Amino acid sequence: MRTYVVGDIHGAAKALEQVLGRAGFDRDRDRLICLGDICDGWPDVQAAFNILLSLKHLVYLLGNHDFWALQWMKTGASPPLWLPQGGKATIKSYHDVPVPEAHIELLASAFPYFIEGNNCFVHGGFDPSKPLSEHTLEELLWDRTLVSRAMNLIDQDNISALTPFSEVFIGHTPTLNYGFDRPIHIFELWMMDTGAGWQGRLSMIDIATFDIYQSDPVPTLYPKERGRF
Repeated sequence: MRTYVVGDIHGAAKALEQVLGRAGFDRDRDRLICLGDICDGWPDVQAAFNILLSLKHLVYLLGNHDFWALQWMKTGASPPLWLPQGGKATIKSYHDVPVPEAHIELLASAFPYFIEGNNCFVHGGFDPSKPLSEHTLEELLWDRTLVSRAMNLIDQDNISALTPFSEVFIGHTPTLNYGFDRPIHIFELWMMDTGAGWQGRLSMIDIATFDIYQSDPVPTLYPKERGRF
């Protein structure tokens, strides 16, 4: 079994198929750790769920957009803030049919964070000065201070690590914000959201070899759609 980590998908099922294919991902044997935010952006949210559910070994972390989408899936309520942030695309992807229970269950059972060995996987961020178990769900889904601190300290030669972990894989903050459409590796932090929900690419990494696999720029896969532009 090989283990891969994929960044924020945001409804780009075509990009997800590309990275799985380019990595030679074995859907029966390999494992995929998804850092959250399958929802909101491009039109194939339903198809992206179906792809993930076809994988025999999936670890799914909850993202902030997933949290919003799950409330709609369970109650039918559409938070005003959510709709312009990609929620409309998520609703549209189901074509007025009921959301499959398996899709709801995937989000309802998603991990707020995942630790294996000395590696940490989380959607948004955390405060390294306290245990992950003491964080609120909002912090784990939304916090960007770990990313900001890493970027601010990038030139500090006297700092070797920001957390107790060997590697930290994180989504939520697009690397496009810093001018890159590839994962950014700073200290032990891997920033895996490479802007698939916007004009960037979807990225996946083999955590044993650190080989990176990327999709084409997502807008080229959906030329008639706007994503989260």
